Amino acid sequence: MLKSAHFTFQHTTAQMDVERAVAELRFGRPVILKDNKRQLAVLALDCVTPAIYDLFSQAVDDQHRLFLSAPRAARLGVSSGAGIAVPLSGVGFEDASRLSYALDVEPPQEWCQPDQIMASAAELARNALLLPAMIYAEIEPDEPRFGACLRLDADALGQASEARQIFEIIARTQVPLKEIGDAEFVVFRGGLAQRDQIAIVVGKPDTNSPVPVRIHSSCITGDLFGSLKCDCGDQLCNGLAHLKEAGGGVLLYLDQEGRGTGIGSKMRAYGYQHLGIDTIDADAELGFEADHRRYEAAVAMLGLLSISRTVLFTNNPTKISALRAGGIHVEERKPVFGDITAENMNYLRTKMLRADHMLDIETLTRPC
Repeated sequence: MLKSAHFTFQHTTAQMDVERAVAELRFGRPVILKDNKRQLAVLALDCVTPAIYDLFSQAVDDQHRLFLSAPRAARLGVSSGAGIAVPLSGVGFEDASRLSYALDVEPPQEWCQPDQIMASAAELARNALLLPAMIYAEIEPDEPRFGACLRLDADALGQASEARQIFEIIARTQVPLKEIGDAEFVVFRGGLAQRDQIAIVVGKPDTNSPVPVRIHSSCITGDLFGSLKCDCGDQLCNGLAHLKEAGGGVLLYLDQEGRGTGIGSKMRAYGYQHLGIDTIDADAELGFEADHRRYEAAVAMLGLLSISRTVLFTNNPTKISALRAGGIHVEERKPVFGDITAENMNYLRTKMLRADHMLDIETLTRPC
């Protein structure tokens, strides 16, 4: 028994290290990333104060750099598929912050290709739901000023990625829903950060046949407060109604606010959208790709519900591809729509024209 427990802890070392590193970054503390050749002290600009920024600068003798992702670099007018590294010698906190996510910023005069290890730092930021703007500096292995910092092997993220598919059911119970009737809420726990995810089972779906399924990513503004900027709340209600009309099905409600960027970044992007920037370019200003959502949890949840064949209610081809890549058969695709309004028209057009969502181009391109 002890031997088995020891194996389990050893097997999850990478996962624990990654989750601890994520927590350290969110607290504004440095993490040491290392590979076979180098060690980098890394800070997430999103979480540091000006005082911490200055302390880090002093600790590395002003030899720090700023990693910016490829989307942010492109918005600055610099083409680099791997992102860019900008020297920060003599650059204060405010200027570094502006370079990371402000609008109308002059491109850096000096930059270089980032180290390969910085891809791990960007992935850590993604897991931490932080902007991918990372301050870093190379340090010696025995540097005493960083002796108390967490150390993380750069390849740990790849090893820990398997945890994204490991879930278990921790609770299930009946909940009566307005206009839907009795539904069963099934709670799953797992993934890299041990988040709880929810499946809402409507009716009594037959798992021997293709099961109607809707995958819905959380949208606090639309789902809970009726935001007019998107159609998410409508899609949630309509998705449940479609499942009822189909005689039963499953809605997977995934904790993926802001297309996987988190509520903080989503609100920052909303601020840019108010200035007339579309949703994809607003995310790019913050350093994000068009969509950071993952669907390993959806695949795992369907597996635990004994669902291997689906009729998927979606307008998003990425969801179809993700389920099929995870071994779930998508035998038919059906659309899910919300109300088209003056407030969400440009948002829907952007999803259709730039993210390949399967929407009615004639409806969306006609004037309001």
